[in-house]
Amino acid sequence: MRRSVLLAAGSLLSAVLVDPALARLERVRIDSVTPAPPPAKAGALRYEIVRGQFFGSLDPADPHNGIITDIAAATRDARGRVGYSATFAIARPIDRAKASGVLFYDVPNRGGWPIAADPDGHVRVISGWQGDLPAGPDVQRATVPVAHGPGGSPLTGPVLARFIDMPAGARTIAITGSIGKPTARPVPVSLDTRQARLFRQSADTAAPVDIAPGDWAFADCNAQPFPGRPDPAKLCVRGGFDPAFAYTLVYQGKDPLVQGVGFAATRDLVAYLRGGKPDDVGTPNPAGAIRWTVASGTSQSGNFLKSFINLGFNADERGHRVFDGVNPNIAARQVPLNLRFAVPGGAATLYEPGSEGTLWWGRYDDVARGRGTSSLLDRCGASNTCPKVIETFGSAEFWGLRMSPGLIGTDAKADLPLPGNVRRYYFPSVTHGGSYTGGFPTVGDKGLAICALPGNPNPSIDSLRAAQAMLVSWVRSGKAPPPSRYPTLKAGDLVEANAAAMGFPSWPGAPSPDGKLNVFLDYDMGNAFRYHDISGVITPQPPTVRGTIPSRVPRVNADGNETSGVPSVQLQVPLGSYLGWNGQATGFGKGGGCGFFGGFVPFARTKAERLAAHDPRPSLEERYRDHAGFVTQVRSVVARQQAEGWLRDEDAARLVEQAQASKVLTD
Repeated sequence: MRRSVLLAAGSLLSAVLVDPALARLERVRIDSVTPAPPPAKAGALRYEIVRGQFFGSLDPADPHNGIITDIAAATRDARGRVGYSATFAIARPIDRAKASGVLFYDVPNRGGWPIAADPDGHVRVISGWQGDLPAGPDVQRATVPVAHGPGGSPLTGPVLARFIDMPAGARTIAITGSIGKPTARPVPVSLDTRQARLFRQSADTAAPVDIAPGDWAFADCNAQPFPGRPDPAKLCVRGGFDPAFAYTLVYQGKDPLVQGVGFAATRDLVAYLRGGKPDDVGTPNPAGAIRWTVASGTSQSGNFLKSFINLGFNADERGHRVFDGVNPNIAARQVPLNLRFAVPGGAATLYEPGSEGTLWWGRYDDVARGRGTSSLLDRCGASNTCPKVIETFGSAEFWGLRMSPGLIGTDAKADLPLPGNVRRYYFPSVTHGGSYTGGFPTVGDKGLAICALPGNPNPSIDSLRAAQAMLVSWVRSGKAPPPSRYPTLKAGDLVEANAAAMGFPSWPGAPSPDGKLNVFLDYDMGNAFRYHDISGVITPQPPTVRGTIPSRVPRVNADGNETSGVPSVQLQVPLGSYLGWNGQATGFGKGGGCGFFGGFVPFARTKAERLAAHDPRPSLEERYRDHAGFVTQVRSVVARQQAEGWLRDEDAARLVEQAQASKVLTD
């Protein structure tokens, strides 16, 4: 009898170890292990980079997966499960005994993100989650299934694609659905233009003007005149495209990818890596011993983390927490991934989903849009799997990406309180992601050709690194970070987006913030769209605009620079007005905001130059006297910033060196 019990127990243990229902990541394939470049700092840990692919399967009936749009209609294997695969890369210390025990997961942005050694001994991980990306060198992507209709018939529905800033006279454009790394849109059910719609607008607020079905085609007109050679992936218009207009195409597409599987793939990989066990075929776990897990995502990737938590994916299949801490950086929305015919690589332009649902960490009643009370932490709160959160963002997120309601709601009447497990740090007067140029340039960064002003050279990377170190410490030791620092209505920091309300300085030829805000639109996306979750199906295409939601932006001082949050050293020793907004000089949208690319307006060098320009902002000479005076101020601010924990030692030393090497008041 005892032997029978032991045999039964052994059989049960074996089933637990290999049962796909409990181990959805089933297999890991290691493609290469290569040494990382030698560290610049003597004595630093040596690293190696592991690259490969992982394979898993999902039970559509499992409540952890049921929230994935169209998973019930996805292609299944013989076991009735939905398979997927994705790429990954891991940077790990060669001497595993010296690893910190922290797994730091960087969510790739449109498939790209560098993988390198970590100065603190953490294991760094990236992996694919976006299923519509083309394969390519160092592209992290997922392979996800297609959804089908009843009996395996094609699943069809309305698809929208929008095109702006094409070359003048272009005869053919590809039907793509993203920025940065364009992705192919679903194949049309028919190439008959009478079953589709193409319209153009001279501005986002202008009335659509339909283009007659006989004046455009699903075709390539580069090699032969209109109507060209039929091509389901291309679009051409009789007479060519006019870049003064935006063109919107709506058609019936088929075979949608089940893109929401990307959330499950990330969940399963991290759960597997932190578990430390081999895969189902005995491949050793490539991460080593992991005790804590932290994730950071920037822009699109930060939106991914917000949706990951909101949709409940921070609980693995056993109900355990996946990430102990997360840092959504410059992320104003949720990522529109869990949708039929999803386009996860958007940028908050017209008709793009992402801001329709829950945007706040604490519970808030969205009366203005009639969507009830919700929080990004509702599901993880119910399962006791919420991570510690440090949210970081800057000025461009207010201006270009509609950040305001996440702080003050859709009625803009009061500051929304933050839960105890959330810190929010605002990086004032920076462009989207801050400048990566570094140093103390007096002429600004190289900007976009369509923008009126040079690029904003104010960085946020130093403050971001400090915030991420605080998050790791919070997760590892429980040491709470400093109190949140961000603009509020109560402090008078958030105002309407115009020069008068902001207190923006004026002089002849000065730029104006008026009209530069990306207005927050309230859409009706149909009854099959799940608003809180940015999930489901958008049925009216284009979606109906019901109205606008009030937004606010940070006020500024007499220099035109913002006053709240965690300022960089550069902002505290300014060389000009660092703006989270810019004007568009050419193309569609001329005169309005230039996306989410901030601008820069340098100070005059001398008082005489300032007075000649009638510029009220003190000159560099009036502020610092000479180069030595400038460097002295930088040293002082660096020391203060370092003492407050907002500069890591290596960043502090670098900033002083950059100030000394700068050309500020050197001639």
